Amino acid sequence: MGLYKEDFYRWTVEQSNLLRSIELEGLDTKNLAEEIASLGRQERKELRTHFNVVLGHLLKWHLLPQERSKLWQVTIDSERREILWILRDSPSLKENLSEIIKDSYEAALYLVRLETSLESKDLPKECPYNGEQILDLCFPTGIDEELD
Repeated sequence: MGLYKEDFYRWTVEQSNLLRSIELEGLDTKNLAEEIASLGRQERKELRTHFNVVLGHLLKWHLLPQERSKLWQVTIDSERREILWILRDSPSLKENLSEIIKDSYEAALYLVRLETSLESKDLPKECPYNGEQILDLCFPTGIDEELD
């Protein structure tokens, strides 16, 4: 029960693997294992979704300083907190952060192009933020200050 509370994602991976390796009469272990594995995939997908949003808003914050708003501030802060809570509950997902950030950055670029007048040529090809910056509640400098 310890791993379930300490790292939900890792627990889903381990439990689905264990279920696949046993056959108990009447128990649909194959599908049961797949359902447990899907819980872990959902956790990872949720994390990626929060990164999509925070990265998109960070890009807008940096590239469109004249359009900064309280809404962008609140969105960046709340998405970061969601990410931190997921990582607290499933710390093994930290092992995949660089891959998740890379995947999320592609979605963030799309979001920025949809919501702004910026075009692909105006946007950095690679994510300009590292994991530490993305999760830092005080990055970039001034993000935590009151806007007029």
